[in-house]
Amino acid sequence: MAPLEPSICWQAIYSRDSRFDGRFFAGATTTGLYCRNVCPVPFARPKHIVLFPCAEAAEAAGFRPCKRCQAQAARGTPAWLGTSAVVARALRLILGGALNEGSVEQLAARLGLGARQLRRLFVQRLGTSPLKIATAQRVCSAKTLIGKSSVPMTEIAFSAGFRSIREFNHAIHESTGQSPTELRRKSGAVSGNAGLELHLPFREPFAWVELLAFLKARAVLGVEKVSDNTYRRTIELAGSRGTLAVSQIASGPRLLVQLDLDRLDNLAQIVERIRRLFDLGADPLRIAALLSQDPQLRARVERRPGLRVPGVWDGFEAAVLAALGQRLTAPGSRKLVAAFVKLFGIPIETSITGLAYLFPRAEALLDADLAKAGMSDAQATTLRELARRAASKQLNFGGAKTLEETVAQIRLAGGFDESTANYIAMRAAGEPDAFPADELRPGAAAETWRPWRAYAAMHLATGKPRLDGYYAQRRRKARPPSAPSS
Repeated sequence: MAPLEPSICWQAIYSRDSRFDGRFFAGATTTGLYCRNVCPVPFARPKHIVLFPCAEAAEAAGFRPCKRCQAQAARGTPAWLGTSAVVARALRLILGGALNEGSVEQLAARLGLGARQLRRLFVQRLGTSPLKIATAQRVCSAKTLIGKSSVPMTEIAFSAGFRSIREFNHAIHESTGQSPTELRRKSGAVSGNAGLELHLPFREPFAWVELLAFLKARAVLGVEKVSDNTYRRTIELAGSRGTLAVSQIASGPRLLVQLDLDRLDNLAQIVERIRRLFDLGADPLRIAALLSQDPQLRARVERRPGLRVPGVWDGFEAAVLAALGQRLTAPGSRKLVAAFVKLFGIPIETSITGLAYLFPRAEALLDADLAKAGMSDAQATTLRELARRAASKQLNFGGAKTLEETVAQIRLAGGFDESTANYIAMRAAGEPDAFPADELRPGAAAETWRPWRAYAAMHLATGKPRLDGYYAQRRRKARPPSAPSS
């Protein structure tokens, strides 16, 4: 990420330009608060303002989030985009809880570099350290549970990733100026159940209709459901089971997330999975600016502004569905998938009609008679190998160092071809440059779309393509010769 340009930042502050929301934060030394550039409260004079590239850097410097603009809500926005690939991957791992149990040294080893180098890259790119990022993430998750649930403080502390109650109390007080108990008392927390509502911000534009259409075409019967402008599904993570419902709201660039879980453990990891499922970290203006330079894509980008790359809840699920025929341009056999889920999925009681199963676990497929679901011998062999590698932790969609390594790991695990492995990588691992070329065959132009080839693939695959350029040429080649007139 390029260094902050104060002149540009101040123009964004004066104009309250929402396109810069989340790209930087302004801390006021007079109040000790940090704000987004869209904050409705007048800013202090420039001499009293300190600029930060991300919310975590502001909190690491001792500033607290402004309550008017909800500065902490912009956490994870594109201030993090444009960083090096190493930092971007490290951030994904941290948000997934890599530092809750592991160390910075272990995280660096997963990324193929030393801990000192990783710390240097974080300070250089984000203005703070990996541990500060992790702590800010824990605080954000803990504050949500404190203010919107009746979960006991001890459970909140450990489910958010803190290693002791003392560390939890200190971090909350540093961030809010209040103890956890005082924070809950003033928030008027709900009581009684594990239901929870969250608002997750995104950067506009956002092609919500197209994203829902993509997910609806691939929805797994009994596990997923798309209706009434809402995506719903069953979920399971580290012992927590239940459902989620996600819809777009009219009051601002946010998604409404409704969680109904038997336990609210691992909230940070759950939220991060939802963010990746809906690609909320994308910077659509930046992506569109690059892709629009290609005449092959310009009209498509203009027609569908803010098109996202839909993720998945679980990487193993994405690989299984690909083995059963799902592709970028083909949803696959829903009948086959429904039979598979009904036979090997875990029944679950929900309040949502039509949702009755958790997607089958890897362990359940190791010795299962997959032929009962109607799949071929080749599909059964692929599924068993995927299950074996996933159960033994050999298949990991978040631990590879590069796109090439991710694709190679997926190909080895399931015997997939290059194109299918790229499709799995773009959805399961959130790889923005993955490209299932065999389905699209755009030629050498794809190299000019880096590092956003996954978004180019979505534009090429979404909707009925116009018969111009490459597609017209393919149609002419495929058309049989006309019969001679009699």
